[in-house]
Amino acid sequence: MLPDDRFAMRILFKTHFSRLLTITRVHPLSHSFLLSNSYSQCRQHDQASKLSFLLTIAFTTLAPISAQAALPEMIQTALTRAELSPNDISIIVTPVGDKNASRLPPIVHVIDSDNSSDTSNSNTTSTLTNPKTVTANSSSDNNKTDNSAIIVNQQDIKRQVRQLEAYTDDPYTHQSIENTPPILPTSTASSTNSTINSAATPDKSAPNPLLSHNSNTKRTPASTMKLIPSFIALDTLGADFVWHTRIYHTGLIIGNRLHGNLIIQGSGDPKMTHKRLQDLLYQVQQAGIHHIDGDIIIDSAIFNNVSKNPATFDNAPLRPYNASPDGFLVNFSSMGINTYPLGHNLAQLSYTPQLVNYQLPSIINTRSASCSYASNSLAPQWRTDKLTFNAKMPNSCGEHIFYIVHPDAKEFAARVIAAKWQALSNTLSGKVISQEKPYNAYKASIMTDNKQSRPFKRGLAALSLSPLPIVSYPSLTLTQQIYDINHFSNNVLTEQVALSIGAYNQIATINKKIAADKPTSLYQFGNTKSTSYPQALQTINQWWQTNLTTPPPHLTNGSGLCRDCTVTAANLDELLSYAYSHPSFNAYVNSLGVAGVSGTIVYHSERLPDSAAIGRAWIKTGTLNNVTAMAGYVKAQSGQDYSVVGLINTERAINPDIARPVLDAMLDWTARQ
Repeated sequence: MLPDDRFAMRILFKTHFSRLLTITRVHPLSHSFLLSNSYSQCRQHDQASKLSFLLTIAFTTLAPISAQAALPEMIQTALTRAELSPNDISIIVTPVGDKNASRLPPIVHVIDSDNSSDTSNSNTTSTLTNPKTVTANSSSDNNKTDNSAIIVNQQDIKRQVRQLEAYTDDPYTHQSIENTPPILPTSTASSTNSTINSAATPDKSAPNPLLSHNSNTKRTPASTMKLIPSFIALDTLGADFVWHTRIYHTGLIIGNRLHGNLIIQGSGDPKMTHKRLQDLLYQVQQAGIHHIDGDIIIDSAIFNNVSKNPATFDNAPLRPYNASPDGFLVNFSSMGINTYPLGHNLAQLSYTPQLVNYQLPSIINTRSASCSYASNSLAPQWRTDKLTFNAKMPNSCGEHIFYIVHPDAKEFAARVIAAKWQALSNTLSGKVISQEKPYNAYKASIMTDNKQSRPFKRGLAALSLSPLPIVSYPSLTLTQQIYDINHFSNNVLTEQVALSIGAYNQIATINKKIAADKPTSLYQFGNTKSTSYPQALQTINQWWQTNLTTPPPHLTNGSGLCRDCTVTAANLDELLSYAYSHPSFNAYVNSLGVAGVSGTIVYHSERLPDSAAIGRAWIKTGTLNNVTAMAGYVKAQSGQDYSVVGLINTERAINPDIARPVLDAMLDWTARQ
């Protein structure tokens, strides 16, 4: 061999040897054998053979290793088992906060026993519905500070999940509409080992990730997208922010009769459930109005041009996750249909909420069939004046409830309001009119448009709008709304919040101008410029550019129910790290599901029973037909807190039951650090 050849071989060996050392440090279990084998092979061959061997190693291993080196063995094993490529996944795991002063909620210790003293009573009260809070001194946790922990029974969790799934084919919509209490006690769940001044500035420093793989690759995030608008809303609007639905009137109130129109000014309240709407109308009644000689007019102008066809995304127009946002959204535009077996191949149906002047069948025939997705089995159809079913009710459903979404949010709201006004023994001589414009614009159109079926009412009804609202009805707090967004993955609620970021950012600015102009009526707030998706998303984009350093993600609606929206794992990681030191972090992290315990991550313990992440990971999940994702926080056994993000995208449809274990392994691996 010529001297130059020997020199080249030494350079190649040195380069490859360094490469192998790097690989071994990153992924020792999978690649350490390469180092020893390369060295021994080189010693046993002549110079030419050594050069040939090293060239072979270089060309056959360098490219694949560069794509797989960052993946720990347990994640790579799960990826291989799922028949997925390392190119299909992005992962980033980053330490956050002080190891000795965690800001995460207490660890949830999950026991697996049917003989727990907390489950012995006959009414099935459990450690899940009444969990115990203890001081954890587990030897597996090296955190130096005492950390109160919650103990729940795994059998109780499974029992309640099974009962809920037997009762409804849409557990998350059901829990959100019915305002089910949080599984974990809020007083305990909101406590942390450290506090932060409310005026503190979130830490913008960027610690080195523990693990980073394809972290800058743009991917479809599915519902992990919800982490973005939910936190930005907390930062811009505040955890205690509430929406106010205001009610005005024209004309005069004489006795208990309104001679004029009742005006409902929608605020974009994300969660005006049927129960809360009834309370709103009851307050109108308490204000002295029982009879209306005029119309009820809904002003939903706070949001402009946001209505969508619920069939557009996946041709499933009846599923509540496809509901359209609206400035006055009622019950997520969703109706609950309760079924009760009557025997003799018949079942009784009841509906919540009721719709005025709309036929809803009360009896239906039954058939022998599985109750899985009763709404699909029955194939309901919204017709002009009635709801129809194209099949018989599966007799295995028993007492059951399923939900279907109405295709028109404004028509649904109008019919529900009319029905509830009647249910309160009140009367209405006119109609319920829902529109995307303020009352003054409605009045002008009635007076000038000769095509209107009814002329604008003169007399008392033509008097000016009341200067102050007779009712100002506050929503649930933003903290409560965000719990539903992330715990139950509520799409339309997320979109209402995302749009509100733009709407109330504008109103805060306009308030100053209105105050300077000395307005004569609070209803002038209704004359503000309406918010559309482009305006709201621009506000979110501006927030990102102001506060974070990664290139902004591409949002189209904020909920993740989209195929052209993209984020990177680095995007979500930076947001989670920023949020960790934010004054409203408690509201944010407590909105997430607890691995193996609650929310959409409750099945983690069934997929990976020995996972170290059970009870110590707070996670938002996301699923589309070609997307599986998880993002949130994990408290490692060392006491260190981590932000974790895993996004799996494929060009083909994937079975989420096969793909999720890959991200379960990510949580498990992080918790074992």
